[in-house]
Amino acid sequence: MNENDLLAARFEEHLGRLRAVAYRMLGSTSEAEDAVQEAWLRVSRAGTDEVENLGGWLTTIVSRVCLTMLSSRARRQEDSLDVVRVPDPVISGPEGRGPEHEAELADSVGLALLVVLETLAPAERLAFVLHDLFAVPFDEIAPIVDRTPAATRQLASRARRRVQGTPAPDSDVHRQRAVVDAFLAAAREGDFEGLIAVLDPDVVVRSDWGALRPGEVIRGAEQAARNAVTYTRLAANTRPALINGTAGFVSMAPNGSPFSVMAFTIRNGKIAEIDALAGADRLATVDLTVLDA
Repeated sequence: MNENDLLAARFEEHLGRLRAVAYRMLGSTSEAEDAVQEAWLRVSRAGTDEVENLGGWLTTIVSRVCLTMLSSRARRQEDSLDVVRVPDPVISGPEGRGPEHEAELADSVGLALLVVLETLAPAERLAFVLHDLFAVPFDEIAPIVDRTPAATRQLASRARRRVQGTPAPDSDVHRQRAVVDAFLAAAREGDFEGLIAVLDPDVVVRSDWGALRPGEVIRGAEQAARNAVTYTRLAANTRPALINGTAGFVSMAPNGSPFSVMAFTIRNGKIAEIDALAGADRLATVDLTVLDA
């Protein structure tokens, strides 16, 4: 094994953690993969002869790449006030991915949290993700965001207040599924009152259609119920799925191709948030092959 092969093997040992860090930073599976690949290019050029803590060093490199990508994204969004971005979901079958993926599911981050992270400034998001989700000390995060450890602690604290200001969703997947199934049945039957019954009065619906059309945010149960009836008429059938570990479904078009992914955040037995992705470019970033297993 030559030096480059050895370096690649050592990088591979940390690949799972690096992808997890990048996904939580970026909320995009494709961008996370790009960030990890960019990190590998930097590592392969720099070498690791002087590195004592390889895992920490790799995490720092990936974090710097992600911070650059987040800052670039923030500038693009400032130029377009109508941007609605739903993070890339991680899809698994309705019963999960099997025993070999239990650890992955247990470590998964809910889509509701990722949506909140999308509202943070890039440096706040990085500080919160590294410290609160991956237990990286503030003195190691500080150089990445070009701040003192004390200032970095404040970044994470502001982000934490935003995250903690959002009530926790219901955690029982079976109860989630019952609520989602009731929503879907009412939508199919055009049962407006049935939809109102399962929707929180202040429900928020985010729709990300990619390049197909501008995304939108709808607030309130009545408007969400009207949209749900219209939406279900466009899909030939639906397939139950877990979206980042919570109940949701994938809708199929009449030709059998994926039409949309819908994720639900349920609080106190009511649907509080719905995140929908549709459009070929958005669905192209989502791995749906597990539903064919």
